[in-house]
Amino acid sequence: MITASRSIPDQAPAHKPAKAEKPSGATVLAFPEPKGRRRRKKVLAAAGTVVALVVGLLAAAIYSPALALQTISVTGTHFVTPAQVQTALEPLRGKPLPQISDDDVRGLLRSLVQVKSVSVEARPPSTLAVAVHERVPVALVKQGEQYQLVDVDGVQLATTDDPATASLPVIDGGAGAIGQDLFRATAAVLGALPADVLAKLSNASAQSVDAVELKLVDGQTIVWGNASEKELKAKVLAALLKAPADPKNPVRVYDVSVPRHPVTR
Repeated sequence: MITASRSIPDQAPAHKPAKAEKPSGATVLAFPEPKGRRRRKKVLAAAGTVVALVVGLLAAAIYSPALALQTISVTGTHFVTPAQVQTALEPLRGKPLPQISDDDVRGLLRSLVQVKSVSVEARPPSTLAVAVHERVPVALVKQGEQYQLVDVDGVQLATTDDPATASLPVIDGGAGAIGQDLFRATAAVLGALPADVLAKLSNASAQSVDAVELKLVDGQTIVWGNASEKELKAKVLAALLKAPADPKNPVRVYDVSVPRHPVTR
């Protein structure tokens, strides 16, 4: 018996799509950065460098021993001496100039009552220039055998045995005798007068704050009134004193209590 057989070929596996292979040596393209952004980055980097440099220089200047204070120059003194000012500022010596403030100087000079204010200037590498603005004396106050030079606030600036050397009016009794209010009213009037008028006065007094009177060395009386409009009164009085004298009708009283309508008699 013959048995026929047929060979059935193996079925080929289902076709799978081939994977895409990445070409060897492939390159990813990079787009150039916009010019504006690159420029901003450069500017910011440069600015940062400059700021860092400035900060470094400032720090070096503030703490540098090369700028340490060595010399104190003093001008404008009369009642105090430059040596007194320099001694008072001695704690600042050796401190770098950039670290010294005006308040530092004012604080150290507070003990010198004659000093009203100061102007300070640093002059590298090692000098501090101090211009002193002293209080201005406006009157003399008799205390025993001496006379005190006082300013408008009643601050004693100096003493003298001879009032003629000061060319200032004498306030009768001073604050202790006439009271603080009358003393201040009188001193405020004197503080408004120019130096040439002050030099012509012999004394000042006040019965009340509204009745300040001045006496000239020639014996003439100035009726001032109160301290209001003192600048205008000072100008009117200065003009009256410059007017030609009339020998037949000498002036005994200058009344500037109402400065827009002054009276002489």
